[in-house]
Amino acid sequence: MKINLIESFCNAYVGFVRVVAEDGSFGWGQLSTYNADITQQILHRQVAPWVLGREVGKPAMLDDTLNLVTEKEHKFPGSYLRRAMAGFDTAIWDLYGRQQNKPVAALLGGSAGQVRAYASSMKRDITPQDEAKRMCALRDKYGFDAFKVRAGAEVGRNQDEWPGRTEEIIPAMRGAMGDKAELLIDANSCFTPKRAIGVGLMLQDHGFCHFEEPCPYWELEQTKQVTDYLDIDVTGGEQDCDLPTWRRMIDMRAVDIVQPDILYLGGICRTLRVVEMASKSGLPVTPHCANLSMVTLFTMHLLRAIPNAGKYLEFSIEDADYYPWQYGLFVESPFAIADGHATVTEKPGWGVEIHPDWLAAAQYQKTAVADLPKPQTSR
Repeated sequence: MKINLIESFCNAYVGFVRVVAEDGSFGWGQLSTYNADITQQILHRQVAPWVLGREVGKPAMLDDTLNLVTEKEHKFPGSYLRRAMAGFDTAIWDLYGRQQNKPVAALLGGSAGQVRAYASSMKRDITPQDEAKRMCALRDKYGFDAFKVRAGAEVGRNQDEWPGRTEEIIPAMRGAMGDKAELLIDANSCFTPKRAIGVGLMLQDHGFCHFEEPCPYWELEQTKQVTDYLDIDVTGGEQDCDLPTWRRMIDMRAVDIVQPDILYLGGICRTLRVVEMASKSGLPVTPHCANLSMVTLFTMHLLRAIPNAGKYLEFSIEDADYYPWQYGLFVESPFAIADGHATVTEKPGWGVEIHPDWLAAAQYQKTAVADLPKPQTSR
């Protein structure tokens, strides 16, 4: 099977990719969110020339094709290329599922079914009392039994969102949610190792189970100091898109739980490589998926299939005040929560269709085999 056409539909926040094979069959995928309109240009300029007209009928062929993109675009090893590759990769997996009339989870060796979810807050500009109040409401309405809140300021150079907020939200959450709730917290690269250890000890005293990205994520040695000192699970990896960095992170056991983001990393194939690395080292995988675009759907399917899946799915609780762009994306939302669980259905592929009204309003671009210029082989 070869792909003859790649189409993209984007705005600044999110972009979808449709691939069309020689026989007219198609699949839908997604570019990574945030500056998706820039990623759209990378898809057509730096991914399409290497993947169109190439055999991708089996996952191993797709994986090799993604390697080819990496090799041919070796001067551009950064995040945007991976975010664009992810759009192609995830569209091909949808195409596989549609062709075989199976959900992607089944293609990966798993099955349709439920996935336990944790309610994930993205907000720091909220008081601990208000945060705890809305988590209680979500527990009562949707049955969540695990909850994540934010500590420090995002990449905050050791500063809090406002003085004392971190020290206040930790006991506030435990007091409001009770002893049985699983509590997680994300520092988003805020703290020095010394400060992170101090916060971590407080988290342990209040029964938190997950301390995410305590130090600048690119400083693996700093994160390892925190991991080695604390008993609480220290987690990270969402921003990392470079496989050698993943290998180093896992080999040095910088974290206790790995958190790849399928779209930041470059798609399902590359995520499976991280999953395998983690499995060999006995580490669970709890992916990052912080909005209700297709990235959460991709993660649901992955967690239904991999042997070292973490305990739960990250599920954003933010509404239109925070993510106004995540509404109206799908003909039918795949994100219903019941008794604290999301559900992977038996529908083929990813099991969703992009809403035609959204597509009509998006910035459209296409590249066909016939459109391709002769690739530049040296730069």
